[in-house]
Amino acid sequence: MPARLNYVELTAFDVGTAKRFYERAFGWTLTDYGTSYAATTTGDTDIGIQADSAEAVGAPLPVIEVDDLEMALATVLDAGGTLAKPIFAFPGGRRFHFLDPGGNELACVKAD
Repeated sequence: MPARLNYVELTAFDVGTAKRFYERAFGWTLTDYGTSYAATTTGDTDIGIQADSAEAVGAPLPVIEVDDLEMALATVLDAGGTLAKPIFAFPGGRRFHFLDPGGNELACVKAD
């Protein structure tokens, strides 16, 4: 069986704030697992939000594929995200980087 990314865990200062951000920015549904953890449960590539600093690890750069990059940027900013890198082109597409309310850096991408 080939390996594939199926989960990304992010650090958050407050799980409720992070949960509201991802629900509002991307329409995701997150399930609470205690008071400091929430996660998507799609069975595809899922996202976990870890607000327990004793359990948190280093932060990777998750990349989220979107259909409309400009709309995604506007929605992310409206939901409380902070722009880290404006939209730029690279071989195969375009993307931007942003910081979520917990300070995690992520990217949204639109393939060519």
